[in-house]
Amino acid sequence: MGRKFFGTDGIRGTVGQAPITPDFVLRLAHAVGHVLKETEMRPTVLIGKDTRISGYMLESALESGFNSAGVDVVLLGPLPTPGVAYLTRAQRASLGVVISASHNPFEDNGIKFFSAQGTKLPDAWELAVEAALEKPPVWAASADLGKSRRLDDAAGRYIEFCKSTFANDLTLKGIKIVVDAAHGAAYNIAPKVFHELGADVVSIGCSPDGLNINKGVGATHPEALVQAVKDHQAYFGVALDGDADRLQLVDAQGRLYNGDELLYLMADDRLGRDEHVPGVVGTLMTNMAVEVALKNRGVQFVRAKVGDRYVLEELDRHQWILGGEGSGHLLALDKHTTGDGLISALQVLQACVRSGNSMADLLTGVELFPQTLINVRLVPGQDWKTNDRLAEETRAVEVELGDTGRVLIRASGTEPLVRVMVEARDAVQAKTCAQRIADTLKV
Repeated sequence: MGRKFFGTDGIRGTVGQAPITPDFVLRLAHAVGHVLKETEMRPTVLIGKDTRISGYMLESALESGFNSAGVDVVLLGPLPTPGVAYLTRAQRASLGVVISASHNPFEDNGIKFFSAQGTKLPDAWELAVEAALEKPPVWAASADLGKSRRLDDAAGRYIEFCKSTFANDLTLKGIKIVVDAAHGAAYNIAPKVFHELGADVVSIGCSPDGLNINKGVGATHPEALVQAVKDHQAYFGVALDGDADRLQLVDAQGRLYNGDELLYLMADDRLGRDEHVPGVVGTLMTNMAVEVALKNRGVQFVRAKVGDRYVLEELDRHQWILGGEGSGHLLALDKHTTGDGLISALQVLQACVRSGNSMADLLTGVELFPQTLINVRLVPGQDWKTNDRLAEETRAVEVELGDTGRVLIRASGTEPLVRVMVEARDAVQAKTCAQRIADTLKV
């Protein structure tokens, strides 16, 4: 049986349209509850959320669904996705649930789950939930209903956890940092983490009203952070997305650093401290300059499919620690079980403070290759995979680039598009080669 509701990161969609409706979410929680009870007599589930107005409605539906299956619920309130993962593990809960649509606009929302260990759940578990959804509900009798309570100071506990990943002998005193929480789940947490480590904090994107999450601020709109860093003459700028699992950083000059650069910086910092870094996982989209720079340092580099779920799978397969995406989903598995924007930011700031160097200084050896991405819209019935001209032109470009560039051709998962990406040391060459390949797809 294929997955009907679960995507690569839980269940997501527009609020008020299936499946993001209160009746479905109640049934979903009820089904999850019955799956949990197959292996545990009295499961306990933690529920956290971001700042979308729909979070109240979905939280109530989840709570009712779990209680009706005889599952106890602990409500965390607004909390970053990685915060829910941490508390699920720390509280020895059976499951963590996050109500969030991450970087999407407020009209969307979603539900995602963490295991008792604070990790993503396997496909087999999701299939078991989908199978349970097909069965009629079995409502618990009054005496068997689950109970609900709130966890006092969930935010404070997570703040302390984040701070614990920053070296005790270092401080952010004397450093001005602009923090942009995207009007999302970290609005009340992110400024405190940096302030309590000594930084002079300027906050933007920290005034949620239920409707403004990710609107013109945060990791998906870093221009607001760039401007604020310049206006306040700050040393760093930190931008998170709506659920705070991804990160963008800005330096004092207003230069924006993406996830590819930050991933290299995190690996380089460890190598500089004589830590063993056998390998790093990126994605198909990770800039080739990062791969070249890591290999020059003797570090293996493996590419996963796009999506932090697949990066985690590769890290697990190789038993490595560091991985990430250009979007700013970064993983340091000796610090946390999942991607965490705040903890990733602290790892980078720690490297700068310890070395006394700026991010630009630490990345002197990494100059990103220019990338050209062309989206080609397919006509109905067009079979691009059997296109001989495409195959021939791709081979010709690959020969021309040699080991100074690469070609990536992949279909969009959501639209009838083929994405042609060419990366080369020379921007003009990247653009010309990408256009040559794209032209073979035009009907």
